[in-house]
Amino acid sequence: MLRALLFILPLALMIYAFIDCLNTPEEEVKHLPKPVWAIVILLFSIVGAIGWIVAGKERGAGGRRGAFGARGAGGAGGAGGWVAPDDNPEFLKSLEDDGSGAKADDDALLKDWEADLRRREEELKRRERGEENEG
Repeated sequence: MLRALLFILPLALMIYAFIDCLNTPEEEVKHLPKPVWAIVILLFSIVGAIGWIVAGKERGAGGRRGAFGARGAGGAGGAGGWVAPDDNPEFLKSLEDDGSGAKADDDALLKDWEADLRRREEELKRRERGEENEG
């Protein structure tokens, strides 16, 4: 079991470092160009992977980017991190702003539907009364 671990652990480290290198944006790569880092990781498996993890990429809160490629989420992220929409006060405020005009339109549409429903119900009642009087 220990022999397998001695083989699997460095392999997993190399795969992690290689995939991390490929997924890292070019502007966050340090010291060497990204393709050179990928070759170093593949040729010098353990040393290349550790080198990439230690020195190849900007790490920490300052180097992390949000889902849209910009640092933070418009300043709503506090320490510069990405914030989910339901936790972002600016996003929630924009929903409230967008909904004010739509609510009045929805109310007017609902009143029209209710009036149409009343008219149809009265027409149906008149037809039923007319059929009863004829029969």
